[in-house]
Amino acid sequence: MIETVTELSRLRAIVAGWKREGLRVGFVPTMGNLHAGHYSLVTLARRHADRVVSSVFVNPTQFGPNEDFTRYPRTPEADTTGLEQAGCDVLWLPTVESMYPFGVELAANVHVPGVSALLEGAHRPGHFDGVCTVVTRLFNQVQPDMAAFGRKDYQQLAVIRQMVADLAFPIEIVGGEIVREGDGLAMSSRNQYLTAETRPQAATIRRVLLGMRDASLAGTPRAKVEADGVAQLQAAGFHVDYAVVRLPDLGEPGEGEAGARVALVAAKLGSTRLIDNIEF
Repeated sequence: MIETVTELSRLRAIVAGWKREGLRVGFVPTMGNLHAGHYSLVTLARRHADRVVSSVFVNPTQFGPNEDFTRYPRTPEADTTGLEQAGCDVLWLPTVESMYPFGVELAANVHVPGVSALLEGAHRPGHFDGVCTVVTRLFNQVQPDMAAFGRKDYQQLAVIRQMVADLAFPIEIVGGEIVREGDGLAMSSRNQYLTAETRPQAATIRRVLLGMRDASLAGTPRAKVEADGVAQLQAAGFHVDYAVVRLPDLGEPGEGEAGARVALVAAKLGSTRLIDNIEF
């Protein structure tokens, strides 16, 4: 049976007991309203650890002023059931007050320069500061040996990896594969904001990414690949923030430079902002 914990002292006692037994502790941080993508991360963590903690915390510091913090769906009962079925041992439910004891305005912040300023960082100023701040606090609370993050949030995973290396956290970061709907749409808690009319259109993102991959591999100049991707998304009714091809570290590749790539898209369909990527 999963144990739901709301007091930090209890969480630390549980984890300390596991570690006295020589057990490896895995961690999956979430904001709740969980779906199969989240549960796949719990399964992944179980493959890398003996015990798994998952947290549910809707973090106010990573939402911008015009974003959806207040309407972000909270589904605690369904989340608990799903986590238990996925093999989670402990559900950590911190409050805003316990996460930010001096209040959000006086909270110490963690900023990761460079990679956090690109793409998502440029379109959502302060977002990654909020992510890094809360993940740092969760790492301190849970004290895991490994943590699993989804590859759908490709840039977030890159930012977390840099933060962990820079701050010398003794934590292995493992990226989980993107889990998709039958038509290719990446699973996301925000998909439920899509209407009956816009939901079929949303799968266009996956098709555009596949096209960007194929064109890149065929030698099409990057500028054309990106321009074509934007045009295709706009034709499907999206407002496009970016559709780009980057190096794995999110740097811009030189023309004709060989090696691995990742295509990334962020676009709004109505009021719903969707992100996705493909590595190749």
